[in-house]
Amino acid sequence: MSFRQTITKYFGNHAETSENHWDANLQTHYFKTTKEKGLQAVEEYFKRSGSYEIVAQSKEHGEISVNYTGGRKAFIIATVIMVKPYRTAIDFSVTTESVLPFDFGFSHNLIPKLYSQLKKELTFLETSMTKNADL
Repeated sequence: MSFRQTITKYFGNHAETSENHWDANLQTHYFKTTKEKGLQAVEEYFKRSGSYEIVAQSKEHGEISVNYTGGRKAFIIATVIMVKPYRTAIDFSVTTESVLPFDFGFSHNLIPKLYSQLKKELTFLETSMTKNADL
């Protein structure tokens, strides 16, 4: 991790996943499921947990907006996209709400926790499709 990446991680209030993220924990995760089942798994997890409150959802766009209230407050957007049959990408965007313009890595660390919960409910395939572009 470079100096700039360290500064971005700890002295920012936003983190999101992407296909080629420098941090392997924040790379897009792919699951063996359909868009509908993936969206349902994400929604059910947020409903079961007492720390999350669903604000809005769009099944057509595959997005769920959630407020996190466990200790710190954060706004989360989960996006579910089926890229191939039974190959669905789930991405997260987390913005921490605070008085300070940084969250000491809270938003960055919340995403791997969300992914670990989804791995318990869905069949995990991989973190980056570019590694296996021929699949």
